[in-house]
Amino acid sequence: MSIVNIKINERTYQVNEDLSILEAARLMQVKIPTLCSHPDLSQSAACGLCVVKLKGTSKMIRACATPVEEGMEITTHDAELFEIRKTVLELILSNHPNSCLTCQRNQECELQRLAAEFGIREESFEKKLRDKPADTSTTSLILDPVKCIGCGRCVEVCQKVQNVFALEFIGRGFKMRIAPAGNITLNESPCIKCGQCSAHCPVGAIVEKDETAAVWTGLRNEKLYPVVQIAPATRVALGEAFGLETGTLVTGKMYALLRRLGFKAVFDTSFGADLTIMEEASELVDLLKNHPDHLPLITSCCPSWVDYLEKFYPDLIEHFSTAKSPHEMLGVMAKTYFAEKQGLKAQDIFMTSIMPCTSKKYEITRTDEMFASGVQDIDVVLTTRELARMTKASGIDFLSLPDEDADNILGEYTGAGVIFGATGGVMEAALRTAYYFITGEKLANIDVQPVRGLTGIKRAEIDIKGQKVKTAVAHGIGNVHVLMEEIREARRSGKPMPYHFIEVMACYGGCISGGGQPYWVNNEVRKKRTAGVYQDDKNHKLRMSHENPFIQKLYGTYLGKPLGEKSKKLLHTDYKPRPLYYK
Repeated sequence: MSIVNIKINERTYQVNEDLSILEAARLMQVKIPTLCSHPDLSQSAACGLCVVKLKGTSKMIRACATPVEEGMEITTHDAELFEIRKTVLELILSNHPNSCLTCQRNQECELQRLAAEFGIREESFEKKLRDKPADTSTTSLILDPVKCIGCGRCVEVCQKVQNVFALEFIGRGFKMRIAPAGNITLNESPCIKCGQCSAHCPVGAIVEKDETAAVWTGLRNEKLYPVVQIAPATRVALGEAFGLETGTLVTGKMYALLRRLGFKAVFDTSFGADLTIMEEASELVDLLKNHPDHLPLITSCCPSWVDYLEKFYPDLIEHFSTAKSPHEMLGVMAKTYFAEKQGLKAQDIFMTSIMPCTSKKYEITRTDEMFASGVQDIDVVLTTRELARMTKASGIDFLSLPDEDADNILGEYTGAGVIFGATGGVMEAALRTAYYFITGEKLANIDVQPVRGLTGIKRAEIDIKGQKVKTAVAHGIGNVHVLMEEIREARRSGKPMPYHFIEVMACYGGCISGGGQPYWVNNEVRKKRTAGVYQDDKNHKLRMSHENPFIQKLYGTYLGKPLGEKSKKLLHTDYKPRPLYYK
């Protein structure tokens, strides 16, 4: 990589030539304001806030879309640039509602923060708002065109990263808005509810459907027995909302918090992940031994990926693991096994899942199998962001809470269960157990490094006592599309399948950067959260799902065996083709 010499605000720096002026300035601790730029996305230069001066030209250039060149002399801040940027902000605000107090992004809004930094205290331009209602058609997301600032981040991530094309620019000029093509609703569109649009939106134009009120109501209902579970990825992200370093493990504090909020039992979805591995690894072993022609087996923990498969690749449904996702497995166990232990009825239990994901809100009513207990197995899903808001409203000092343990009947987990939170984690956990199921021996090195990391598609060959198991891990639906086309082409041509086992996560980085996690995610954040998840794995004496004594007891006294009659009834689901567009 070539190095170039540039000047920023009269100071000389050496930087890589592949950087933009914006990126180079950030490396030198110079903050250039922007609303459209995001490190996950290509640069659109849409907002106009990042204009800078370049010596030798009278034009002002947009720093996000201009690469550095040898000898550049750049001015990023002066009185004139301040006034220009302030005017741009005032123009954006003239088309934006003054509803900060009631907006879900209040205090977490990039536009609000910049308006405060630039000292905007009055409206300099006549207010003119779009007259369009919010789209509340899905159970996961709300799209409010009145708040849209036209930055295009949501369109970019939906089309270029996720390859879903549920969102598009509609209209021109002032009438331009973001919506599904054809002026249909999100629920009628190819939207897979992954929430990456909301995670990348700088304002409150796309947010998760807030269901904190439903949880408060459930906690107040004396006829109900409220229980809760926390997903692996939430424990390395919630602390960010309270000023902790990214990736800090707050598992014990979360257990304590949830008890103080009023939940009578606190479970851990990582236990459900151990349960998932028992079923999914058993599926893999059965196919490898008895039905190799039915391979590859594709994991099914991610509801956005399930939705994508049913819409875009229904011809590959036969390759999909029928194992439910971990939180759904734990949900049905809470309303059957735990209910019996407590002398309760399924309808008495109010189950809340704390998830890093917006599509989990959709998953809980996806099929009849999500009512395997006789009632809805999961009553409410809250994102990590929603739990943070509940905590702040509760008056509980989160940082001062002592560490507590989960209720071990459905809360004791192994290291394998917690790594579900990162891309490659499901694959690694399944291989640890599948190796044991096939050989009766422990995998020599259970840290399966080839499936870790942020490479979009990770391919590896695992040797199980001479049997070569070809694996692939994809995260981000755009990368998933590549793998699925490989599988589809092999089926068409009659060639051998290129893989035996595939793990898929809809969100880049896996659940640690799910659509419901704290805002402002980039690869640095992903790496720190992932490191926290793997540290939790290393902290555990037991690191393979089949070693979990509470899982062993669950099968021994209640479920029978993996893939047995009762397990299939309670822990498995099915899939059906869904139209890309609903009418």
